[in-house]
Amino acid sequence: MNNDFAREPVPQEERKHWFTISLVWIAVGIDLSAVIFGVELGSGMAFGDALISVLIGSGILGVLAAFCAYVGTATGFSTSMISRFTFGVSGAKFVSFFMAVALLGWFGVQTGFFAENASAIFQHSFHINVPLPLLAALGGILMTSTAIYGYKAIEKLSAWAVPLLLILIFLTIGLAVNKYGTEALSAPVENIFTMGMAISLAISVFITGAVISPDISRWAKTKKDAILASFIGFFVGNSFMIIVSMILSRIMDEDSLTTIMIMVGLGVPGILVLILAQWTTNTSNAYSSGLSFAVIFTKVNKGLLTLIAGILGTLLAVLGIYDNFINFLTIMSMFITPIAGVYTASYYFGKQKYFTIAVGQDRNFKLLPLLAWFLGAAVNWMTSPGPTGLELFNFTTIPALDSFIVAFIAQLIFIVIMKANEQKG
Repeated sequence: MNNDFAREPVPQEERKHWFTISLVWIAVGIDLSAVIFGVELGSGMAFGDALISVLIGSGILGVLAAFCAYVGTATGFSTSMISRFTFGVSGAKFVSFFMAVALLGWFGVQTGFFAENASAIFQHSFHINVPLPLLAALGGILMTSTAIYGYKAIEKLSAWAVPLLLILIFLTIGLAVNKYGTEALSAPVENIFTMGMAISLAISVFITGAVISPDISRWAKTKKDAILASFIGFFVGNSFMIIVSMILSRIMDEDSLTTIMIMVGLGVPGILVLILAQWTTNTSNAYSSGLSFAVIFTKVNKGLLTLIAGILGTLLAVLGIYDNFINFLTIMSMFITPIAGVYTASYYFGKQKYFTIAVGQDRNFKLLPLLAWFLGAAVNWMTSPGPTGLELFNFTTIPALDSFIVAFIAQLIFIVIMKANEQKG
């Protein structure tokens, strides 16, 4: 197991061009969780309006991802290592804990989701009842295996998974259109979503990925490569499965992608789509969780930490705990997005010379950046709907984006104040 440059900048000779990195983000974005939103959007909004809202939302998300990814490429560091320079050595451990636990927990949730869908396919296609714990264990092992070996393994997986996924998904659409026609796409539906709501939800599906984009963008050869890869990867990756599920659910009047693939005669390929979609997405959760733990446990090999994170996440799925602690994970995730608000403000408006390994042993706690982070997380909680939020007010209708903006502005104000004090001194 290599250390994957978990605690040091990625060397220039190891870096990649934009195309391969964009494939990684597209692979991560092809996620069965996006299918759920696509089905809901397709049944609650006119198809043309829904399509426009997804494209706008994904475009905004792509810009945000590029904004964060630039910092990863410029410094060569992961999100958690960037937080080390932003929040201080000990402060970064505190911040990275929330990232690691949230990502590990969502790994368990996704693994459990994989097991449920795989079980349905085996039941419908082969009339075999495979125990959910067994499927969760196998899925978790598979997804962890790639993350252990770092970015290069994830890149190789994405390079062949994306084309295969696209072929199988387009084949599904073709068979569905041939069998059911396209008339249902233009059929009227009850408008549950406004354009603003739909755009907000389209952004929310993948916004955590944008926040931790330095984990992948640090491998980009140039800043231009990082911007192109992030924008294209997030725009395509976020919109693709949402639009696909909108089309298929409307055409076939069915809300389960698993059932849809069985209905068009693609039961076995459906298993492959399920495995690849969750594998490429969930391995990113384990990978970033391992990077976060590497900042906390600085003497332990990052590959070993990723393995431990994957085992713990898989255990959660095997035990079925993922059904019972979604609210806890949602609360933990509230602390992730404002991290990006603080580190981007610090990089773009602070002193970029601080983002180097030479000053990585800076103060244990940087109180003002930690305060900005806390303010952003508090706003996330106050703008989120229940049961995990207070829903007292909103700015953008996207709690995660609200928290990013508040943390960014707070840190920017602190930077201006500190620079003014330095000039006086």
